[in-house]
Amino acid sequence: MTIFYKLATLMYVSSYMPELPEVETTLKGIKPWILGQQITGLIIRQASLRWPVTDGMSALVKNQTVVDVSRRAKYLIVQLNHGSLLIHLGMSGSLRITEVSTPWRKHDHIELQLSNGAVLRYHDPRRFGSWLWSEEDHQQLSHLGPEPLSDNFDGARLWHIAKGRKIAVKPFIMDNKVVVGVGNIYASEALFRSGIRPDRSAGRISQKRFDCLAGHIKVVLAEAIEQGGTTLRDFVNSQGDPGYFQQTLDVYGRAGQACNDCSGVLKECRLGQRSSVFCPVCQR
Repeated sequence: MTIFYKLATLMYVSSYMPELPEVETTLKGIKPWILGQQITGLIIRQASLRWPVTDGMSALVKNQTVVDVSRRAKYLIVQLNHGSLLIHLGMSGSLRITEVSTPWRKHDHIELQLSNGAVLRYHDPRRFGSWLWSEEDHQQLSHLGPEPLSDNFDGARLWHIAKGRKIAVKPFIMDNKVVVGVGNIYASEALFRSGIRPDRSAGRISQKRFDCLAGHIKVVLAEAIEQGGTTLRDFVNSQGDPGYFQQTLDVYGRAGQACNDCSGVLKECRLGQRSSVFCPVCQR
């Protein structure tokens, strides 16, 4: 058994887009293995992702040292001595730490080789993720709203931006220009805990109710991160264990089942091409 065995499968999602807690789980899994390491090589087998892999990236990163690994929205930022790698997992992307001798799997597209003998492999069946080179200003991230767990995000911000808008509140809070990382699952759960229907117009919600919603967004995301993300098919964390947050979901994926609070039947509607489940009794 090698030292890399336990991390042989890291953050693998077959059909669902990884959301912020899953990306945060990936960050925590890969950071101890790549931080402080020198990049000895970058192999690109498939450059045609959502955006083409930056030309000449292999030469740009070789012999540089990883000085920091962080997250902004759903982007993983691998900071080097000069410039950064911006990695997005897209709809089906995953990263795993393994050894250079590990056979490549179908849909393994990129390999980052490190001075400690480990390699970081990128796997993406749908090829909707991205590997981009960025200088210090990270222009690709300039349009993004605040992080939901930061002090820059609160109900007052939501209320101010929502004034006069007819958009339903669920797609409103899923807009990355409003706040980053509130995906379908966690938006549904936060709205349920706040007692707000997902199809209610954002512009008709009071600041008091937005205060409540912002608080629940923070709590739901923090709980999911603590529990390792949401179990969707074969998602696992860096130790190969499944995420457990799905066991506590109140509404997502439960249309037609009994509400955990009032025992009424949960209903389903479509908002922005996405399914939204809610309780018509508890949410208004």
